[in-house]
Amino acid sequence: MKGDISEALRIYAQARRYVSQAGLDSEVTWQRSLEWEAFGESDLLRQCAWVILCGGFKEAVIRRLFDHISLCFCDWESAHEIAGSAEGCTAAALRVFRNKSKVHAIVEMAKRVETETFDRIKHAIHLDPIGELQKFSYIGPVTAVHLAKNLGMHVAKPDRHLVRLANRVGFRCAEELCSAIAVNLGEQINVVDLVLWRYLADGPHGRSQPVLV
Repeated sequence: MKGDISEALRIYAQARRYVSQAGLDSEVTWQRSLEWEAFGESDLLRQCAWVILCGGFKEAVIRRLFDHISLCFCDWESAHEIAGSAEGCTAAALRVFRNKSKVHAIVEMAKRVETETFDRIKHAIHLDPIGELQKFSYIGPVTAVHLAKNLGMHVAKPDRHLVRLANRVGFRCAEELCSAIAVNLGEQINVVDLVLWRYLADGPHGRSQPVLV
């Protein structure tokens, strides 16, 4: 399948203007700043919890609650802190977000990081990113890519919005679409993903209002 790169670039230009006009350039700066080789324990805890919570929920809902939930989990300071206060963290989080299985999944994620140690888990993730990230509860093939992107890996997640756009302009998948745009513009593929996703999900064709990622 041969993609229409001219049309893809035209849509990306629209998306980039939308992101700037909506006051969301900080999201682009954040995504560019991430270094896949350098993510720390707090980054893994925070981003894994974010992706766990977002599954099946509107991002805007989780965004409103996430700062409070973060405080419930010791602001993601360390897996040791969360595991050592698991009962209190769980009780506090459930007062804000009443999905017990997801709250427990976050606690179990932290306990695993403490038991296996962050350094060992990070090493395993770098060897097999998508496979290793799926070992956490609620992280599947698609959300593993989302999590990897949020940790700094240069990938595009196969989100339904991006897949639909890729098919529309003749690319086989979201990764191929975002990669083609990235190569043409000298941009990071994960930044292209973010810009297109924000425009498609929240912009003129989306249903929700812009919120910070």
